[in-house]
Amino acid sequence: MMKYRADEAEIKKYVKEGWWEESKGLVDFVEENAQNNPSGIAYQTGDAQISWEEYLQNARHLGELIRRESEIGDRILVWLPDSPDVHVCYLACEISGVVAVGAGWKAGLQELKYLSDVAGASLFLSRDTTLLGTIEDISDYLGIRSLSVGDQFAELELNNDGLEQDEGIGPSDLWFLNSTSGTTGLPKCVMQTLNRWFYFHKKAVDFGNLDKEDIWMSVVPAPFGFGLWTAHITPTLLGVPCLLQERFDALEAAKEIEKHQVTVLCAVSSQFVMILDASSDIDISSLKVIFTGGESISPLRARELEEKSGCRVLNFYGSNETGTLSGTTIRDPADKRYTSAGMVIPEMQVRLYDPKSGERLADVGQGQPACKGPALSLGYWKDDKANSKLITDDGWFLMGDLVEIDSEGWLKVTGRVSDIIIRGGKNISALAIERQVELHPKVALVAVVPKPDQKLGEISAAYVQLHAGESLTLEELQFFLRSQGVSIEWWPEVLNVVETLPISSGGKVAKGKLKELMISKEENQ
Repeated sequence: MMKYRADEAEIKKYVKEGWWEESKGLVDFVEENAQNNPSGIAYQTGDAQISWEEYLQNARHLGELIRRESEIGDRILVWLPDSPDVHVCYLACEISGVVAVGAGWKAGLQELKYLSDVAGASLFLSRDTTLLGTIEDISDYLGIRSLSVGDQFAELELNNDGLEQDEGIGPSDLWFLNSTSGTTGLPKCVMQTLNRWFYFHKKAVDFGNLDKEDIWMSVVPAPFGFGLWTAHITPTLLGVPCLLQERFDALEAAKEIEKHQVTVLCAVSSQFVMILDASSDIDISSLKVIFTGGESISPLRARELEEKSGCRVLNFYGSNETGTLSGTTIRDPADKRYTSAGMVIPEMQVRLYDPKSGERLADVGQGQPACKGPALSLGYWKDDKANSKLITDDGWFLMGDLVEIDSEGWLKVTGRVSDIIIRGGKNISALAIERQVELHPKVALVAVVPKPDQKLGEISAAYVQLHAGESLTLEELQFFLRSQGVSIEWWPEVLNVVETLPISSGGKVAKGKLKELMISKEENQ
């Protein structure tokens, strides 16, 4: 199959500048850790641990199984909770020369089917039994073969022949596909390379003053950009242990921080707020840095957390598609850490555009940001239409936000161009939710808008116009969505039944009016 790969001129440029690796993959770093510290902890979930040597050997064994079932360049759908197993699978895919397709553990059957079909997956990796049924049931629904992830692959005798060097996945090749609502509104598969995250790692080490003595905890879902960097990449490159949770639990996370003296916590803003609230009687003073992002930071809660733990709350501004445009550092003053997205990063060459005309604006002022640099993805998988909206004609990647950049280079997010709900740091398309809700037989018209939420940042509020004589409750709607296999995160959490939806002069639902009504309702309660 044809290799998807970064531009050769850019590879040469970023390798020369020290941002990218020329040939070294993540497996090479794991091998170094296994050689230098074989019994050291690579991952830990609760009391279960996996050493660097076990991590490497398990990935090699599973990689051997994948080779027997797949061809070079095949896409392999991986669906597992945030445990050592999911990282073994990702590493095994890299070793065997196939592209991992990451699915979040909360995905429903519909989302799994979508990812499998769009990516053209040939194999499904998961547990024997899941909440959605057995692996055989799910693979039958997906229409592809399956492979159960467990202890059985440890009994294999390794094939020492391995892959030819030019057949494997290099650091600038397509390595991973994950889903995102993106700036175009509908779910897409983003093409990831290892090198973009190797670059991100270098920025994180600088911004957070990280070192090989750190102890990491990542409670962000592994298949998405934030999770890939914070659980799969940086702990390995540093050679440090990473604590995970199969299911986020704020109280348990606080206890683990105290027990293991965690120094770096990676969590979306709503998660760190919940951990702070759960830690009233728990000592979390071992923390030195918290990396957060995906949603706006509450200055009040960030200050509370820093005062309680002595840490610094830092964030990168960017997206799954673009990587980072700016970020805050431990050297920044508190007011900048709390109220801005940090300084624009020079090598990411941030520009501003007029969101309506698409014309380039001055680099200082307000506009829709775009960038071009070593953190970029390869774009969307086999979707020219979406790529044309994401990438300008001259190769600059657009964000879905509106920002303001001052004369010193500080960036602030002021709004969003795209119709996206950021729930707990994850981008969810309002349009995608609408397409599911409108399938309910009682619903005539629906509009979904974001509703501010203290813990999750935003939740989805559905305004529905029903067919004559019908009634509908939130519980009834959620039961319907469950039966359709819709992911839980896509379920509206507020339902407002209205006689008629407001319509704009252009004939579309006036979502701005609905947001005004929601705010007015909140103020009057």
